[in-house]
Amino acid sequence: MIPTYRKQFNQEFSQEKYSQFKEILKQKSGIEPSFRISESPLFLTNEFKDKLIDASESIIDQIKALSPETLQKAIPENCKVPNDTNQPHFFTIDFGICKSENGQIEPQLIELQAFPSLYAFQKVYEDTFCEVYPFLQEIRNKMPQEEFATYVKELIVGDENPENVILLEIFPEKQKTLIDFILTEKLLGIKTVCLTKVKKQGKKLYYENEGKLVEIKRIYNRVIFDELDRIPDLTTEFDFREEADVTWVTHPNWFFKISKFLLPMLKHQFVPKSYFLHEFPETENLENFVLKPLFSFAGSGVNLDPTKEITDAIEDKENYILQRKVNYAPLFEDINGEFSKAEIRLLYIWRENDERPILLENLGRMTKAAMVNVDFNKKDAIWIGSSNAFFVEE
Repeated sequence: MIPTYRKQFNQEFSQEKYSQFKEILKQKSGIEPSFRISESPLFLTNEFKDKLIDASESIIDQIKALSPETLQKAIPENCKVPNDTNQPHFFTIDFGICKSENGQIEPQLIELQAFPSLYAFQKVYEDTFCEVYPFLQEIRNKMPQEEFATYVKELIVGDENPENVILLEIFPEKQKTLIDFILTEKLLGIKTVCLTKVKKQGKKLYYENEGKLVEIKRIYNRVIFDELDRIPDLTTEFDFREEADVTWVTHPNWFFKISKFLLPMLKHQFVPKSYFLHEFPETENLENFVLKPLFSFAGSGVNLDPTKEITDAIEDKENYILQRKVNYAPLFEDINGEFSKAEIRLLYIWRENDERPILLENLGRMTKAAMVNVDFNKKDAIWIGSSNAFFVEE
């Protein structure tokens, strides 16, 4: 797609520039990313962007029309957190870049989440692409860094002193997304705190900073709550299910409410048909569907080729969906004449008094494997991993 920009990028590309690119990211954050960085951005048409926005706006409308009672059904009983909010602070939506039966390039919804993604990292990532390849400046995201930073600060820090706002994660130093935590700290002036370090006195929460206890008033939450049960011997003073005098950004309940749970309810030409496993009709062919657990992260538990034996053996069928397969299009040519496929994630924020979310940035993921997750790629492949999309006229 966009032959002019693809040709120029591939001509300018070198391993030295790729090394320079990664070195700049390291200088800005102090660490190397622990996930693979793609050598190349995605070049997509404005026409394709219009299709993305059309699908996203329709999905937002459909979510807004759902009753609170319907959304509440998505939350497992043992994961309900008090003091829920009317809407989430974050909304991210993933589309595969696909080819339709009539050869049209179109997005197809893969999944959606009310959970923060790599917001701080992706802005720095886009800036770095433009530093190493200056011709990209002319097609970059039109939102300036200052405006982006203001939106994120107002959302996460609000009116509080940054000292009283934390990014909460479990063992953050072990997470693949550590680079984003560091860049978020730099952007907002807040600390990243491990859940095991949070102290509770009555309904108030605290963390220790330079030997003194500091009250936590807002939590930028990066903990995936249902994963805590899988950590052996985990001991914490604070349990999410307890009452606490704190504002969640975003509230943990929304991780479940806006998730694969919604896919069977959504309708649009760019939304593949989905069913809960226990409601899968006999008229459909299992071969045409992908099996996905409702609550999984980074592709874990996904089965691209489910069989009746596999689905029959699942006891909690209400916690799985079957989603119609889509055809990712190999569109992104590398320097060897081979092609990668890709997904794009739109990164929205949803301010508390706004009717609709605001699109801030995007995140691309490139692959040459069957799944768009870098863990599934060959080690020597190029044009794979985390990326960023630039939109231009054809």
